[in-house]
Amino acid sequence: QVQLVESGGGSVQAGGSLRLTCAASGQTFSSYGLAWFRQVPGQEREFVAAISWGGHTSYYADSVKGRFTISRDNTRNTAWLHMNSLKPEDAALYYCAANKDGITTTIQGRYDYWGQGTQVTVSS
Repeated sequence: QVQLVESGGGSVQAGGSLRLTCAASGQTFSSYGLAWFRQVPGQEREFVAAISWGGHTSYYADSVKGRFTISRDNTRNTAWLHMNSLKPEDAALYYCAANKDGITTTIQGRYDYWGQGTQVTVSS
């Protein structure tokens, strides 16, 4: 069992940066694949970025590639999403998710655990 808690959201102007943190509890964190998803009210939740259990493989949505970086430190049971050059369309509720397979996948149904989300607001 893994519990995920996101933090680091807030309000920023377009072009600014934020770093989201996903803190995990549970002894098996290092074996889980992790990802960030985001959701705007009235829209479906969408994939943002994923990283494999060892951090060797990562994958990004085209909309954030080159601007966002996902990383993790298994010794600290923590993952991050570094977001640079933020745009108004990046505003959303951001979720951290974990899958027991340890893989990078964009498919929401493959993720076994989810956090409650942290809100990101970007003003133009």
